[in-house]
Amino acid sequence: MTQTFSCGHATSPNWRDAAAQCLQQAGKGPAGANLGFLYITDNFAGEVAGILAYFRTNTGILHWTGTVGMGVVATGREYFDEPALAIMLCAFDDASFRVFSGVRAPQDLERQPLHFGGLPANFAIVHGDPRNAQLGRLIGDFAGVMESGFIAGGLTSSRREVVQIADGIAKGGLSGVLFSDEVVVSTRLTQGCSPIGPRHTITGSRQNILISLDGRAALDVFREDVGELLSRNLTQVGGTIFAGLRVGGSGTGDYLVRNVVGIDPVHKLLAIGDVPQAGGEIMFCRRDETSATEDMARMLDSIRSGLFGRPRGGLYYSCVARGPNLFGDESEEVSMIRQALGDFPLVGFFCNGEISHNRLYGYTGVLTLFL
Repeated sequence: MTQTFSCGHATSPNWRDAAAQCLQQAGKGPAGANLGFLYITDNFAGEVAGILAYFRTNTGILHWTGTVGMGVVATGREYFDEPALAIMLCAFDDASFRVFSGVRAPQDLERQPLHFGGLPANFAIVHGDPRNAQLGRLIGDFAGVMESGFIAGGLTSSRREVVQIADGIAKGGLSGVLFSDEVVVSTRLTQGCSPIGPRHTITGSRQNILISLDGRAALDVFREDVGELLSRNLTQVGGTIFAGLRVGGSGTGDYLVRNVVGIDPVHKLLAIGDVPQAGGEIMFCRRDETSATEDMARMLDSIRSGLFGRPRGGLYYSCVARGPNLFGDESEEVSMIRQALGDFPLVGFFCNGEISHNRLYGYTGVLTLFL
């Protein structure tokens, strides 16, 4: 079956009005529609079960996946911190996908049917509960059982209930949808921060505290990299300067962005939001609109170079610190996708952490296209 897609999105204080507008745009979906993606802003977090039942009844589609976010996205449009819904209705071969849930610990993977006709699932879209302390390992293990080694998705972001959708309400771990190799996808990640100095070797650390870099006091190295202006007033680095931990074995120079969470000027120590490995590499990064826009353009050029036509549909997962908080209030981030790749059905949400390949990222955007 040729995969086809339709989408709808709307904002309204009343979820039923927003849902009706979504269906007015998307209709009941393409012929043979059998899977729906549903993203809901956390204004409606307490109404997820009712919203899901509404769409299931009015489309006839039984299988749904999605989650709650502080914002949702659709083709050329972002809804942030306002009541909104976004849906994408899809037609796949029935044997080419499977909705899953209940992956809360590594041993749960052994109980999941992660295969199609004896072959491992090729790829998965996953939504994660940020309250699960094992998520980092779960994501790596889950990707490891995929034939491609790749998964994509994001963590629920909510100031109210933390809820996921997987043919019903899911909580506590990973849920989403598995795809066989019959479903062709292309996925890329864009970073929101750019390096401001060279890579440094971690020569001393304890838990999440950096003691020395390149054999020198960690804070001395940090001061040099951030420059004289910020060095004189270290209280200004929060939300601007971050730690980038290099991903071992990455041929693309990939790195994981983590917060700088503490500075000890007396002992010249630096604390970050992760536990680095001794001997690993770190660099300090700056988050700003210019660097994020440049990397977004690079990512879109990369994914466009592998296309032979317009995508049939897509999913975009962006950090809550991006969107209007970084690019402005005119939906600039998803507008870049539309300008680069054309007008096609696209939905997604603003995440509390982004999932790409086999890792959990921050301050990034993850784009997945159905081809």
